[in-house]
Amino acid sequence: MRGVILAGGTGTRLRPLTNIVNKHLLPVGKYPMIHYAIDKMVSLGIKQILLVIGKQSAGLFTEYIGSGQQWGVNISYKIQEQAGGIAEALAMAEDFIPAEEKMLVILGDNLFQDDLQEAVVKYKKQPQGAHVFLKKVSDPTRYGVPIWEGERIAFIEEKPADPQSHFCVTGIYMYDSQVFDIIRTVKPSSRGELEITDVNNAYAAKRELSYSILTGWWTDAGTHSSLQQATSQLTGRGAE
Repeated sequence: MRGVILAGGTGTRLRPLTNIVNKHLLPVGKYPMIHYAIDKMVSLGIKQILLVIGKQSAGLFTEYIGSGQQWGVNISYKIQEQAGGIAEALAMAEDFIPAEEKMLVILGDNLFQDDLQEAVVKYKKQPQGAHVFLKKVSDPTRYGVPIWEGERIAFIEEKPADPQSHFCVTGIYMYDSQVFDIIRTVKPSSRGELEITDVNNAYAAKRELSYSILTGWWTDAGTHSSLQQATSQLTGRGAE
């Protein structure tokens, strides 16, 4: 399995901090935010990692991370020229993922406690399809929310005004190589981006979307408050 970390975007919700530096390089505890996603990949034995970054701070990314030697892995880079959505960024990994190989995808601002090993092993045995990680949250209207059909995810509703559950889809995914064909069928949303929710719903429609539920703490450190929360968790203050 190969790894893809998506670390583009403009970080508008974290301004003025992101006026100068990309949000994924902001300090969270002892390390820059991006460090933790790489650590998660390494802990799962993933040796080949692609980092998709924006133009802002590209030099700082390579200066800090380099080739991945400090982690004992090989890290490659691709630059997403402008914000076009998570699915568009993921599409840039097509020539990085060998045919028939599966991948773990982590959004670089998703920081979490859980060890994904059990889910990864289970997913590798799944003949085909995708896998998402869910988390119970107090504010599901901010996220994609699964709509259930029995034990199966039938559909993911994006930012619902009246969510049907308190679970959200986090920025941690696993895909097979058919994801790139699916992305090619996705149409831009009203904000002009290719949405990863549309990709996941394509898998759900084919009954090929499995899931796991995170039990430890999780945050998408894209706001000032969530960045502060992540810092507290990763420095041991408030850790579960």
